[in-house]
Amino acid sequence: MSKRVLIIYAHPEPSSLTRQLVDVSVECLTAQGHEVLLSDLYAMGWKATFDEHDFPERANLERLSFGAESAHAYRHRRQSADVAAEQDKVLAADAVIFQFPLWWYGMPAIMKGWIDRVWAAGLAHGYKDAGNTYRYGDGAFKGKRALLSVAVGGPAADYSPRGINGPIEQLLFPITHGSLYFPGFDVLPTFAVYGTGNLTAAQATAAKEAWRTRLKDLFTDAPIPFRPQNGGDYTPHNELKQHVAVGQTGIMVHIASGETAQPQPHETKVAL
Repeated sequence: MSKRVLIIYAHPEPSSLTRQLVDVSVECLTAQGHEVLLSDLYAMGWKATFDEHDFPERANLERLSFGAESAHAYRHRRQSADVAAEQDKVLAADAVIFQFPLWWYGMPAIMKGWIDRVWAAGLAHGYKDAGNTYRYGDGAFKGKRALLSVAVGGPAADYSPRGINGPIEQLLFPITHGSLYFPGFDVLPTFAVYGTGNLTAAQATAAKEAWRTRLKDLFTDAPIPFRPQNGGDYTPHNELKQHVAVGQTGIMVHIASGETAQPQPHETKVAL
């Protein structure tokens, strides 16, 4: 069945591996019969800063409260045109793919700015004006899929379970669990290509082939089994109940895969 896929990507260099993987995305998804929407943030000149200019008609001119102004602008259709257009793309999509290089252990600032501005109050948080009721597995984006495709400059060993940088899924937890699962997406394990600063042509080809294979299962791969807020594992104060993940702490306890298992990213490891 044909689906609609939104690709959001951030890299200023057209010949970069990130851009090459975006081209593969468009090619493969179109060949599968899906409709592809694109947001090339650098080409769009996307405004990365979330500030007073995002609210053309302020509710309160005396003090800028981002949550209150975001909710007011979204509710009354007073948002800036670029933000409203991106929200329409997300709401129309069945899946959203974020493609970016890993810069200082996260996404580029322009992409973070996209989330800051597009994830409005009343949409991505405070859904249905119900406070924190609809989040972590619920929310406006429930039923949609999300996937990160990340180009990592360093070698895979640095991101191994005992590697100095830490496992990639733990580094990206604020994005996968916070920015994406929070508003309701089913988040798939990350696709990561390592050693991208020194890829040979053959290695780049292998990375693109691995991405093609991954895209075939975009709508069938199992998502990361994050624990839903309203699934029974949490107390009314949003702490894990005492019988859940006994003796464990830290971010990975919020994944329900065998209590101690960690999600494994679909990695392309390049020997340098």
